Amino acid sequence: MSFEKAPTIAKYRANADDTGSPPVQIALLTERINYLSAHFKSHVKDNHSRRGLLKMVGKRRRLLTYLKRNDVERYRQIITDLGLRH
Repeated sequence: MSFEKAPTIAKYRANADDTGSPPVQIALLTERINYLSAHFKSHVKDNHSRRGLLKMVGKRRRLLTYLKRNDVERYRQIITDLGLRH
């Protein structure tokens, strides 16, 4: 992996002990999705990793739906911060 998780966790956590809340998970998944998307530009036939990418996209979509249902304000904030759903 070519990214560090700690800065992302620090940016999106709600308090000092928060490492697994939906906004943190969404941000980490977005970083991994962006990394894999770039990977597929040069490795077009890597279908095994593509399946993992699709699973991550589905998980992120479910987390976003959960966040939208339970905390609309945090949902809107993370959507704008990460540049999702233009």
